[in-house]
Amino acid sequence: MNVQASARRTFSSLSNRNYRKFFFGQTTSLIGTWMQTTAQSWLVYTLTHSATDIGFVVALQTLPVLLLGPYGGVIADRVDKRRLMIVLQSMMGLQAAALAVLSITHMVTYVDVCILAVVLGLNNSFENPSRQAFVLEMVGSDNLRNAVSLNSTMNNVARAVGPAIAGVLIAAVGEGWCFALNAVSFVAVVASLVLMDRTKLNPSTPTVRAKGQLREGFKYVARTPSLLIPLVMMGLVGMLAYEFQVTLPVVAGTVFHGSSAIYGVLMAAMGIGAVIGGLWTAARGKTGVRAMIRASFIFGACMTFAGLAPLLAIELVAMALVGFASVSFLSMANSTLQLTTDPQMRGRVMALWAVAFMGSTPIGGPLIGWITSMAGARVGLGVGAASCLIAGTLGWLALRRIRLRGALQVTPQPVSVYEAQD
Repeated sequence: MNVQASARRTFSSLSNRNYRKFFFGQTTSLIGTWMQTTAQSWLVYTLTHSATDIGFVVALQTLPVLLLGPYGGVIADRVDKRRLMIVLQSMMGLQAAALAVLSITHMVTYVDVCILAVVLGLNNSFENPSRQAFVLEMVGSDNLRNAVSLNSTMNNVARAVGPAIAGVLIAAVGEGWCFALNAVSFVAVVASLVLMDRTKLNPSTPTVRAKGQLREGFKYVARTPSLLIPLVMMGLVGMLAYEFQVTLPVVAGTVFHGSSAIYGVLMAAMGIGAVIGGLWTAARGKTGVRAMIRASFIFGACMTFAGLAPLLAIELVAMALVGFASVSFLSMANSTLQLTTDPQMRGRVMALWAVAFMGSTPIGGPLIGWITSMAGARVGLGVGAASCLIAGTLGWLALRRIRLRGALQVTPQPVSVYEAQD
């Protein structure tokens, strides 16, 4: 009976038919996305043999999120998010198809990869805030934390499966077929959005177009510590700790003297740990700044272990722990922001979350790539570990300062977001 109750609690948001369609459509698409991510990093590594070049491509892919992400949030608050996602997901499928054709015909160059990375980044700038805010419209506030955790689990199931498939395909037939399968996978998510029962959605009232809405979003976050602290922490950790696309190919190739198969196994190990972490967070996870601080310290400890692991078998265990800790931190940050934000501002706030998580990569990707090239992959992982520990410390100091000043802000939520919520 306890097992059944736990299962119902862990997967409660899947009782929502619209979310269930979205969940399985996204899972299919994300497996393809992780196949492309893995294949793209390995393709660049084989073309240039440079971690710095891998970091540069990742930076190009995320630079539009940094520059245009906040405006993407403004658009998300103004329009029908579902329709916007249908258009943008379709365009992302075309981007993958173009990369597939170039790669399969052996015409792909490093410049081609860079250009298509920018195209994908432009799509992500507008799709990401809409998708993040759309979750609440499907499941409501009661199931939001569970849905966000399951989304993270879905992403990391894909992280476990996608790289493993990519490793086999790269060795057997080349990177191009990973891109081709990713292009096909977008059919699933587009179909899930088209087939939704729109009468069961609870869309936020669109924000009327007006001057100063982007600036209004920044001011709203600046005067709300329960949003500002998580965003600053997410920005620091997102910039330096989540650069696995840059570090792990080098870990596989130089630390453990392996091939694409070792890279795929490392990514899969991290994905398996993340799946377990996502399910745990969905069932028992907490939200709030205090929970984020604890998760940040744990993430840093796991990254330190990964940077020091002497053997491949131990590294796989370390990467599984990194996956567990990374998804817990990410889910807590996402849920904390969405549950604290006014509905009229949710698109803009989640756009800033995307900037903090992905938009910081144009800085962190090349930096971690350069550090990895100069000092080795272990040092690159160590810098990521340090960022987690520093972020946790900064969050703790900020929370302590607020309390000492007696300036805890009252929010419309029934439980303070500064405290961990069950």
